[in-house]
Amino acid sequence: MSLQRIFSSLLLCLLPLGQPVVAEELLQKTIDSPSRSEANKHRDMFRHPSATLMFFGITSDMHVAEIWPGRGWYTEILAPWLKHGKGKLIAAGFPVDTQSAYRQTLRREYNTWLKASPELYDEVVVTEFGPESDWQFADPQSLGAVLTFRNVHNWVQGDFADQAFNTIFTALKSGGILGVTDHRAKPGTPLTVMKKSGYLTEDYVISLAENAGFVLEEKSEINANPADTADHPNGVWTLPPNLRVDDETDKAKYQAIGESDRMTLRFRKP
Repeated sequence: MSLQRIFSSLLLCLLPLGQPVVAEELLQKTIDSPSRSEANKHRDMFRHPSATLMFFGITSDMHVAEIWPGRGWYTEILAPWLKHGKGKLIAAGFPVDTQSAYRQTLRREYNTWLKASPELYDEVVVTEFGPESDWQFADPQSLGAVLTFRNVHNWVQGDFADQAFNTIFTALKSGGILGVTDHRAKPGTPLTVMKKSGYLTEDYVISLAENAGFVLEEKSEINANPADTADHPNGVWTLPPNLRVDDETDKAKYQAIGESDRMTLRFRKP
């Protein structure tokens, strides 16, 4: 029996007889699990994974796609949680033919990381998403939810945001959820500044989703950071975790601000 199945069985044994498994409780136990890296847990204070996933309406029996999972911060939570609940996780990663050396490296590291822990990640289905692919990362109308964390600004910079949202819309079932978080610019920020800074206005992101056919269902301030002024010398990458600063003495100042102010938006496909 795998370690994850042993862990899941222990959780069930701890529940009183006849009491149904509560998704929120199991999600929190996954978030607190020793299988997560301590470095990732340290960022929970900025990313609020339990509250964010609950706000999006994700349940452990859903078929979910995570777009561009990066180094697997959310996969580390989603994969074992969905596996336990008989759900399904599609990791729609960077295309094999991506022209970015950085994204090629992330793609290889992510796939290697998944294979190193089959007891947690053996059911993750890895597909491709991006301009170098055919865009179809899942069968049409097959998913209950699509999640993307801090990726829309990359699509805007690459001038393929419309294609990205349209593709996601096609993959979702009617009534399916699109959950978005991204770095939040001040209202009225010009597109040229947004492309350079990595911060996007809520209105702009909402317009991209609505143009694809989505309906905005609700906003949340779960991932807000009032200390972030969104006008840093090297854009959002000035802040943690990147700390891309011109003067090393400024690092403490930006560490004190913390990670970026983020919008958290839930859309639904009619």
